[in-house]
Amino acid sequence: MNTKPSRFLWLAVFSTAFSFLPFSLLARDVHSASSRAAAVLDSMPHAKHISQAAISPDGSQVAYIVDGQLSLMPSEGGAGGALAIENHLQLRDPAWSADSKQLVFIADLPGDTPAAQVWTVRADGQSARKQAELKGYVQAPRFSPDGSKISALFIEGMPRIAGPLEPMTPLAGVMDEKIYEQRIATLDLRTDTLAQVTPADMYVYEYEWTPDGQNWVVSAARGNGDANWWVTRLYLANTQSGELREIYKPKRQIAEPRVSPDGKNVAFIEGLMSDEGSTGGDVYVVKISGGEARNLTPNLKASPSAIAWSGAEQIIFAENIDGNSGFGAVNIGEGSVKMLWGGEESAAPSGSIWMSAPGKKMITAIVRQSAQNAPEVWAGAIGKWRQLTSLNADAKPAWGEMRNVHWMNGDERLQGWLMLPKDFEAKKKYPLIVNVHGGPSAACMSRWDERAMAPESAMGYFALCPNPRGSYGQGEAFTEGNVKDFGGGDFDDIMAGVDAMLEQYPIDRKRIGIRGHSYGGYMTMWAETQTQRFTAAVAGAGLSDWLSYYGLNDIDEWMIPFFGASVYDDPGVYAKSDPMHFVKAVKTPTLILVGDRDGEVPMEQSVEWWHALATLQVPTELVVYPNEGHAFVRPADSRDYTLRSLEWFEEWFSKAD
Repeated sequence: MNTKPSRFLWLAVFSTAFSFLPFSLLARDVHSASSRAAAVLDSMPHAKHISQAAISPDGSQVAYIVDGQLSLMPSEGGAGGALAIENHLQLRDPAWSADSKQLVFIADLPGDTPAAQVWTVRADGQSARKQAELKGYVQAPRFSPDGSKISALFIEGMPRIAGPLEPMTPLAGVMDEKIYEQRIATLDLRTDTLAQVTPADMYVYEYEWTPDGQNWVVSAARGNGDANWWVTRLYLANTQSGELREIYKPKRQIAEPRVSPDGKNVAFIEGLMSDEGSTGGDVYVVKISGGEARNLTPNLKASPSAIAWSGAEQIIFAENIDGNSGFGAVNIGEGSVKMLWGGEESAAPSGSIWMSAPGKKMITAIVRQSAQNAPEVWAGAIGKWRQLTSLNADAKPAWGEMRNVHWMNGDERLQGWLMLPKDFEAKKKYPLIVNVHGGPSAACMSRWDERAMAPESAMGYFALCPNPRGSYGQGEAFTEGNVKDFGGGDFDDIMAGVDAMLEQYPIDRKRIGIRGHSYGGYMTMWAETQTQRFTAAVAGAGLSDWLSYYGLNDIDEWMIPFFGASVYDDPGVYAKSDPMHFVKAVKTPTLILVGDRDGEVPMEQSVEWWHALATLQVPTELVVYPNEGHAFVRPADSRDYTLRSLEWFEEWFSKAD
């Protein structure tokens, strides 16, 4: 139910005093305005952003979000259009009533602190009505099964948008942490009564109504919501009293709790996940009364990412399979898994699978896209979708071909995506930029891209995005492949991919760069301590020192599953993967980019790396973006991040012998 983007998945891809930074930024921007990289960025097509396609339970209507506005369209195609809401507020999180007659959605109010309205509208787009206005962060509205109430996840009085991707609130004064818990609130449509229902000391991450409307199944944990998604448990929550009863304590992380149509079972995804909202693992089922959970997809060579019941005995799941999108089905009694569809594109649902109600003709609504095709809404039976929109018909790629590539590292077969230079000629040699995805529990896929690999291709470079061990797409054992081994097998997988591309494509060995953000930023820092093969590097929000990182970040629970213990209990397992321990080996010119309010990988990690490289007289530059978090929210900053990266590679490629 989480609609925010994955945190570590985000990939974009000073002098001695911080007060000098704004002048440095301004001077560089003036210099960059007429650069070749700026011209390339300005030539990129700008597709409309389409997300959150939700089909009505009767399969007749599809709601979806386009650049923050809500649209409705018949699932068979035909007339549809955007919903007119006062003041052109930003809309999100559409969800249908069980009878398909109404839609609920959230309208965000402008301002420095979160506030939102809850709206409903008829299926025909008429009679839009504001039901409530709430001060704080609101998400995931849902109708009760009988349609008498609306529930939502609500953090009352939250001073910022929830989630560690967002800019953190600056520290000031005595450190007495104020915890804002996300609770399920209900709005009774008969009495207009708003009530906070779940306990005040529990943070609810995801939830779903049981068919009888008496309970919710929730994933929840006590404490700071940014930090504790990794230790959530599965509960049954009473919709009147809010009382919680534990159903299941997972061994790994859980996501996507879904109640069977007969109310007897709960399905969910469990696996090693480094980020809330970036889901992968195996499909499990447990009785709603509790007990042992059963893994329905053991040894599956793919990573399920979203699930839905298609009946009391069958679960449909979206999956990443070898870097491609896919859909499968599993019977909970037999445990048999069936492949329904797969393709070289991103055709997974946005967040949860939205499909017509069990017992109806099985219809799904999805947003399909690839490196060559801009996003559009499709609906229909799985694998037999019909295109509903043509919102991006004029958006044509201004970059080269994207290829699904494979290589070997010992006995391990690896996969990734290679984008060829624009106007590629086999007789010419081109530079290569390695783009390391975030996560590490994530994956590169074929998506429409205007800010990372595509501009690199348009600059005349090869762009490789590898999926090393630790990534999704090859099954849970593969995803766990870098546990206690960050910078080991995963780094070797990446370098084996570079070697394979050198053998197969006309790449200039003297002009190879590496870049990444978050885990990708860490891997960039790590790579330049291990090899001199890279001509230039760009580290975005990189992690340079595990010991200091552990004490600075806002999400330290994520590290325990990957390292087995805290840095205080087992410093050795961290030290062998610590870039700072090997920093004296670095010779690669490095651009370092970070937001000053990043809670996931705090700014100090980038400052520490910059300071070390400057001391060692390695060419380096640090840019700190004011009021930005782990994922940048201002388009101008996002563009500047990409522009600086392209210019850095162009500068150092031009100096290579």
